[in-house]
Amino acid sequence: MKLYYIGIFRNSTKPAVELCAAKDLSSFSFFEKKSVGEFLTFFGTTVAERTAPSQRQSVEENEYIAHTYARSDGVAGVIIADKEYPIRVAYSLLNKLLDQFLTQFPRGQWSQGDVKLQFTELESSLAKYQNPHQADSIMRVQQELDETKIVLHKAIESVLQRGEELDSLVAKSSALSTTSKMFYKEAKKTNSCCIIA
Repeated sequence: MKLYYIGIFRNSTKPAVELCAAKDLSSFSFFEKKSVGEFLTFFGTTVAERTAPSQRQSVEENEYIAHTYARSDGVAGVIIADKEYPIRVAYSLLNKLLDQFLTQFPRGQWSQGDVKLQFTELESSLAKYQNPHQADSIMRVQQELDETKIVLHKAIESVLQRGEELDSLVAKSSALSTTSKMFYKEAKKTNSCCIIA
C-alpha cells in the first residue's frame, strides 16, 4: 500500500487549477521522478476537472488509482495511490483535508487566478497515511481485532488438541485398567496354586 500524491484543486473552472499538492516519489529512480511527478499532476488535474460537484469517484490508470472528492464550494481533493490502498481511508483523509483547507484558506484566497498555497498538512498527511493501519483508527481497531481473532483461534486449537490428548489418555487408562485387572486375576490364580506353607 502506497500513497503517491495528495492534491487540492479549484475545479469550478476549466481547466482545474492545482492549489497545493504533496508527492512521494521516493520509490522511483532519479531519472523517473520528474516524469512521474508530471504524470501525477496531470492525472490529478484531469480527474478533479471531470468530477462533478458533491461527487466522489475512483479512477484507475495502470497500477494507480485516483480517489477524488469534489465539494460543492468549488474545491476538489485527489489522492493517487496504488490499487491496494483502502478506499475508505482515502476518502476519510480527503474529507478531513478539505475541511482543514477551507478553514485555513477562505474562498477569496483561491477562487481567482493561478494560485499556489502552502498547506503543510498535505506533507504530514502523506507521510502519516503511508501506513493506513496506523493512521486510521477504524483500520487500527480492525487490525487489532484480526490479531485477537488469530490468538483466540490458536488458543481454541490448543485447547482442542489438549482435549484430544486427554481423551486418548483416558482411553489408554481405561485399557490399562482393564489389562491390569486381568493381570491381577491371573497373578492371583497363578499364586493360589503355588502356595508354600
